[in-house]
Amino acid sequence: MCLEDWPAAAPAPRPASLAGAVIGVLDNSKPNARVLLEGVARALAQKVGARDVKVWRKPGASIGATVAVLDEIAAQCGAVLTASAD
Repeated sequence: MCLEDWPAAAPAPRPASLAGAVIGVLDNSKPNARVLLEGVARALAQKVGARDVKVWRKPGASIGATVAVLDEIAAQCGAVLTASAD
């Protein structure tokens, strides 16, 4: 199933706390994206007492993450950061 075919869903509820959680990063493969996102995620993790930061990388900026990757991120993370950077 392509992401375009994935049914629309409401945003996930926000957790009451990120203490002890894993903060995920979805790197879109653009230059400096990982540097920016991982730096923000590590600063956030330290501030809120998150357990870890885990990074996933898409194969390219114009290619969506696979459903399997999105499911893996959702199962492992309390919050996820993604963005574009050049």
